[in-house]
Amino acid sequence: MTQITILSFAFSQGEPPPANLSFDMRFLRNPHWQEGLRALTGRDASVGDYIAGDAAFESAIAGIEGALLALLPLYSVAGNAPVSVAFGCTGGRHRSVYVAEHVAGRLRAAGFSPTIEHRDLATPPRDVSTEAGAGRQEADEAFQGD
Repeated sequence: MTQITILSFAFSQGEPPPANLSFDMRFLRNPHWQEGLRALTGRDASVGDYIAGDAAFESAIAGIEGALLALLPLYSVAGNAPVSVAFGCTGGRHRSVYVAEHVAGRLRAAGFSPTIEHRDLATPPRDVSTEAGAGRQEADEAFQGD
């Protein structure tokens, strides 16, 4: 069986790690802009619920998981192992971590044995009070219907 590594990382911390497949999760709403979620990580249930509540989450993740389930056996047949799959977001603490954990669970349920590495999980959240950040927070709140 193909050795699979699932990685999460922060775009703000430099170049993405080398990976066979890399996915940008910055299209999902960002828990960083929610005061009660900022200090938490993608391993916390409330953060996961917030991310999974994004209208784009279900179809996007189903597409990624479907592609992985189709491609991983092909990598194995072609002798291209190990395989690494990376998920990135801005700070590497919320969206990329949650999606990496979620996808790894789905792969385990399908009979794979991925390992998980969170490159930037220990990086403390930055309190950025910029116009862009405030605008994104407002967009997230409008998206939620709050």
